[in-house]
Amino acid sequence: MQGQQPKSGAAYFFQGFQLIQTKGLKRFVFIPLMVNLMLFALAFYFLLQEIDTAILWLMDQVPDWLSWLRDWLSFFLWPLAVIVILVTFSFIFSSIANWLAAPFNGLLAEKVEQHLTGQRLDDGGMLAVIKDIPRTLGREWTKLVYYIPRALGFLIVFFLLPVFGQVIWFLFTAWMMAIQYCDYPFDNHKVAFPLMRERLGQNKGSAFSFGITVTLFAMVPIVNFLVMPVAICGATAMWVDKYRSEFRR
Repeated sequence: MQGQQPKSGAAYFFQGFQLIQTKGLKRFVFIPLMVNLMLFALAFYFLLQEIDTAILWLMDQVPDWLSWLRDWLSFFLWPLAVIVILVTFSFIFSSIANWLAAPFNGLLAEKVEQHLTGQRLDDGGMLAVIKDIPRTLGREWTKLVYYIPRALGFLIVFFLLPVFGQVIWFLFTAWMMAIQYCDYPFDNHKVAFPLMRERLGQNKGSAFSFGITVTLFAMVPIVNFLVMPVAICGATAMWVDKYRSEFRR
């Protein structure tokens, strides 16, 4: 916007924390938040049961004369396993949650844009959201098709090149986070996926700054429940400032 100091992608993400608390937007935050929370809680419940079974099996493999080791493993393995699950599976279930909540994520982006601009978009409310589900899921499929072959390639690098491979994987994850959440306001304006990627690529600094911040917060247990709605709000704020004037309907 005119007269504003340029903001980093990270600043837009933090602006998302303010926006989810805004009166009039809270009810649109609720559905993406609940989808993320319920899916993660359900998966975590079943995973904890499997961990319990696995740890008990491991304890049984320890001979009686190493009972001290059994006690040590019991004390340390449980919290370690819980932490690993919270960090690792947060990415997996966040991806699934994005699929399930995709139509409502688009609606949240739309309402945030209306709030920030004061201009109403042409929408038909919840009925339009329901009618738009096939197209919205098709857009999610497009993102998945873009992601999978690249993820496989970067995973090979991840395992073959220590340190460098992990850095490259982290940066790729950050880029995908930027694509995932910035796509909602772009898609609301029917901007084609390749063109959206091109525009983000022209502002790589903002895109990576935003994506890196999202990725880091997605690794924090409990806080990661809020990442999806916060990132949508932040990405929409970035759309309004940096891209909307070009694609305004």
